[in-house]
Amino acid sequence: MVVLVVFVALLGLLSLARLPLQLFPDIDRPQITIRANWSTASPEEIESEILEPLEKVLQGLPGVEELEGNANAGEAAITLRFSIGTDMRSALIEVLSRMNRLQPLPRDSDRPVVTLGGDDNSNDTLCWFFVQLLPSAPGTIGSHRRFIEDTVRPRIESIPGVASVTVNAGPPDNVHITVDPARAAALGVALPDIANRAASANNVSGGQLDVGRRQYALRFTGRFDPDQLGALVLAWRDGRPVRLSDVASIDVSPPTRQFFTYQNGNPAIGIQIRRANGANALATLDAVKAAVAELRDGPMKARGLGIEQSFDSSLFIRRAVSLLTENLVVGTLLALGVVWWFMRELRITGLIAASIPLCLFGTFIMLELLGRSLNVISLAGLAFAVGMVVEGAIVVSGNIVRLRETGLALPQAAREGARQVAGALFASTATTIAVFVPVLFLKDVEGQLFGDLALTISIAVAISIVLALTLLPSAAVFVMKGISGTSGYGHGWPGLTDRILRATDTRGKQLGWIAALLVVPVAGAYWLLPPLDYLPPVKRAAIDAFFTFPPGMSPETVNRELLPVLLKRMKPYMDGTAQPQLKNWYIISWPGGGTIGARVKDPNRIRELETLMRERIITDLPDTRAFAFEGELFEGIGGSARSIGIHLQSEDSPALNQVALNGRALLEQAFPGSAVQSFPNPEAASLELRAVPDDRRIAEVGWDRATMGTVVRALGEGAWLGEYFDGHTRLPIMLRVACGATPEEIAETPLFTPSGQQTRLGDLVNLSTVLGPPGIRRIDHRRTVTLTIDPPASMSLQDALSTINRDVLPKIRAQMPADGSIRMAGSADSLSRTLVTMGRVFGLALFVLALLMTALFRSVRDSAVVLLTVPLALIGGMLGLRVLGLVAFQALDLLSMIGFVMMIGVIVNHSILLVAAVRGAQGGGVSLEEAIRQGLNQRLRAILASTLTGALGALPMAVNPGPGSVIYRGLAAVNIGGVIVSLVFSLILIPALIRLFGAQHAVPAPVAEAAS
Repeated sequence: MVVLVVFVALLGLLSLARLPLQLFPDIDRPQITIRANWSTASPEEIESEILEPLEKVLQGLPGVEELEGNANAGEAAITLRFSIGTDMRSALIEVLSRMNRLQPLPRDSDRPVVTLGGDDNSNDTLCWFFVQLLPSAPGTIGSHRRFIEDTVRPRIESIPGVASVTVNAGPPDNVHITVDPARAAALGVALPDIANRAASANNVSGGQLDVGRRQYALRFTGRFDPDQLGALVLAWRDGRPVRLSDVASIDVSPPTRQFFTYQNGNPAIGIQIRRANGANALATLDAVKAAVAELRDGPMKARGLGIEQSFDSSLFIRRAVSLLTENLVVGTLLALGVVWWFMRELRITGLIAASIPLCLFGTFIMLELLGRSLNVISLAGLAFAVGMVVEGAIVVSGNIVRLRETGLALPQAAREGARQVAGALFASTATTIAVFVPVLFLKDVEGQLFGDLALTISIAVAISIVLALTLLPSAAVFVMKGISGTSGYGHGWPGLTDRILRATDTRGKQLGWIAALLVVPVAGAYWLLPPLDYLPPVKRAAIDAFFTFPPGMSPETVNRELLPVLLKRMKPYMDGTAQPQLKNWYIISWPGGGTIGARVKDPNRIRELETLMRERIITDLPDTRAFAFEGELFEGIGGSARSIGIHLQSEDSPALNQVALNGRALLEQAFPGSAVQSFPNPEAASLELRAVPDDRRIAEVGWDRATMGTVVRALGEGAWLGEYFDGHTRLPIMLRVACGATPEEIAETPLFTPSGQQTRLGDLVNLSTVLGPPGIRRIDHRRTVTLTIDPPASMSLQDALSTINRDVLPKIRAQMPADGSIRMAGSADSLSRTLVTMGRVFGLALFVLALLMTALFRSVRDSAVVLLTVPLALIGGMLGLRVLGLVAFQALDLLSMIGFVMMIGVIVNHSILLVAAVRGAQGGGVSLEEAIRQGLNQRLRAILASTLTGALGALPMAVNPGPGSVIYRGLAAVNIGGVIVSLVFSLILIPALIRLFGAQHAVPAPVAEAAS
């Protein structure tokens, strides 16, 4: 026996060391993402030339629940969201197959890239690093982009457990040909001719050529290197060549910057590292940190670069795991204190205590064999299981003590004690596990999130019963030697038993108690029902702020005028000259918007930082919308898992944008101070200089619309001419025109035309300034603007939805265009789906219990007696949530709902023990009243002991605040309240029901022996 225990302990420790440690279980969100880039294209061109053709070939894809498309400047993205359970390998093959049917895309656009998965799972982000220049280093951080891509990124991606590394440094360098239009016109060189000649200079292979006895590979090296491109001859004038260098400058440089990043006040390049599915987060992060330290002290330092970490998931993981471990230890000590109080013998208490680590070791082994991880959910399951795994040991040990005190020899008492309760313990274990069966078979997010909880508790409880019926009786023979005296454990509390029997000795009393204890709990549970929510707000001790900059303001202008203001305001808090002092912070800006993320050195001052950010940092920025909030670990449609989404859809874009603006104002009015966003933002309209062709004048000079399009593209970011491969990287070749800074100056741009005349751009096109969309969003092929609202942390999702349905949606519907429609999304859709799912799970759990107990008792009546204690548990769970709500906001969220399912399996165990004891006594030939008396005396202490161990074992998780405690505190409160209230009142309800149902009936031997 000792060898077996040591073997299990060693194997358990080995499994514990091998189990991946992460924050949450791996949640499968079946998605496929398709991205395609088209440099310099506007959202409208992206939609018509890339997004719509992609949507067309993907239409009708099996299993797709939603098709989301986004067209932004230079980029198209499609996200296909599939139903849970879809075979994603087959889906990926089908998507790739359909890509072959895609019509030819624009010549200068990139090929679509298909990726399995999406970007909306924050649990995959392992950490962020920012690369900065060291104080004495020359140049700019952007000049080191290629080094970071070629050296830093591959080194980190090679680490086991890292899925991908994204370097946020903007697009790569381009070969820029910048034409002086006045010089080109004076020399009689037309822009389209420059484009054609520069684009046609390519290398050509002529195959094999036999010359005498030798064979040569014939190759024409017609492509220019960037430094040779200036020698390209464009035309001849007066017997002299006009070369490209005569009318243009050539350089290799990055395109116009659209993104700007700063960390701790310094220009930086961000590096996002994602965790591979199933990888050990802490081990992977430790390896990443070691690799980064090696890079920092080696090649990066040699180039004058430093690298610092920003977001670190290990901080929260370690704090959350530490808190749960603390809760587990404290819960164990409280549970063992209860055991000692009932047993009053340290050796027996130690014997029962030994079952806890053995059950934990066995659970670690099974989790490792099943490919699971250690996370907040599975660790919470272990903490809950502490009070449950000692239940079997308490029942067996107590029965052994009772039999020994009746005069049986210790070995015989050990054998008989385990044999007598084996049937009842197997029945109670089966019910505990059975209620989790529906949860284990759930395939959606609810099932994936709490499958680890159900599995962990089920494994631990099953192992505990095996230990209680095998190892514990054997060990008891040695441990209990020499123990003398009478504990009184088997005598119960005769006074309490008599009071219960007197309270239920007439039919009137029985009916009164049954009516009161069934009707009042149901009505009370409904009256105490807390507001509903989806997932709790799990904060990550960081403040995030988001900006919407003035419409039409260029990113360069934002970087020049607005970002310095923010950098100046944040500096004293980073330096420590103002409080609260920051640990680190960053700012990232993009066209039309930006974000700030900040962390304090003292996590207890996070509220101060939130107030500071709102009242002093992001205020008084000209024509800029900004809001700040504490970031969350569960992410959703608008940022947090509690975000409510409202999809506004119509083909009338101007009217749709106006409705979206009005709707956003209504949401801000209904939820003051909350984060309200719109995607895309109608206010962030981009200024568009529209060139409308004058076909008559264009034809007169010898051009057409296509040629004129090339000219206009060259006036902007550039016309794409091809790519240059330098042996390492492909560099786009872009033709640009150095034109004026205002629409009037641009209209004066001189152009040489095929007619031999020189003309102005304004003579060929009409230039006008209009507002264009910053982006186009499409949901299921319809143009959409999505409004999102993050309800305040003190408001439940149910209350927020009620406010929206009452005060916002009617006004929005009244303004929608004739073809308009409104769809709810985000947590609103998730909540309605969750309520249906959890209702089905709860009902199925009750049905499974009824079938199981009917089979065990061979009696529908006894099965009904046990199940009728469930309403008592319901009101107890509601009371637990309400009491918790007095000190902290607590809604009835998804985790609490799982708690009610788990609680059913716990509370019916006590009822099973009592009913089995009564029926077993009846099977021995005693009267019903005497059977109830014996059952109460024999099982009362065991029931009370197991109830208190379960309640006190979960108590630290309900009352101990800290990182991640909001995840499981509602679940703990439900179980504590449910088991205590159910115990107190079921001691009256069960005798009343048994007496009312009355007559003896045959009892199956395994159950009857449980009380013999």
